[in-house]
Amino acid sequence: MMAAPKTAMVLAAGLGMRMRPITDNLPKPLVKIAGKTLLDWGLDSLAEAGVETAVVNVHYLPDQIVAHVASRKEPKVLISDERDGLLDSAGGIVKALKALGTEPFFILNADTFWIDRGEPNLTRLADAWDHDRMDILIMLSDLASATGHSGGVDFLRDADGRLKRAAGAAEGFIYAGAAIVHPRLFAGKPVEKSSLNRYFDEAISAGRLFGLPLEGSWITVGTPDAIAPAEAAVAKAGKE
Repeated sequence: MMAAPKTAMVLAAGLGMRMRPITDNLPKPLVKIAGKTLLDWGLDSLAEAGVETAVVNVHYLPDQIVAHVASRKEPKVLISDERDGLLDSAGGIVKALKALGTEPFFILNADTFWIDRGEPNLTRLADAWDHDRMDILIMLSDLASATGHSGGVDFLRDADGRLKRAAGAAEGFIYAGAAIVHPRLFAGKPVEKSSLNRYFDEAISAGRLFGLPLEGSWITVGTPDAIAPAEAAVAKAGKE
């Protein structure tokens, strides 16, 4: 078992096109669900897991995000500025790699969050990380635990936790927007637009992509009409 990651990359640079008109004047990570911004749902989970430094990338309406996180102490927030051009998920990580350090780190999407049931899911993810077997360990949700998800499943998981693409399967797991990766995956890569999906597929080919189902409720907020169900899911989880 490794020590839990002390750093994290929070992917917050997207345009939030599907959230219009809300995002005409507000970056999507600052949309509030149950009184808390999507960004703070993620940062609070990182703080609870013992993360000391979170790198947040920005592009669209960046000054609002910079101002929002300026006073945050736990975790300390560093800004990775992508005003000059969006780099997508993996490209943003490569740009921020020096700030992320040399040890495994968390990745979080800024437009999804979850309500833990029992032990924090990021702590469970850290406990499940196995340096010898894994290049990437992602948090998963099944369809029954998801709110706001309109697509199908992403991955199938074997008895050892190893993943492969679902390829149209009716049952399986959704990528729940959180992962642990080792920085060696990105070492020497150019700072250019690239997706994490490429790295997922490479890890699948090597038999080194693993997943851990979350315990609790996973919530994704893609469009304005997803806000009410998200807030209802938060309220329901608080009563369970």
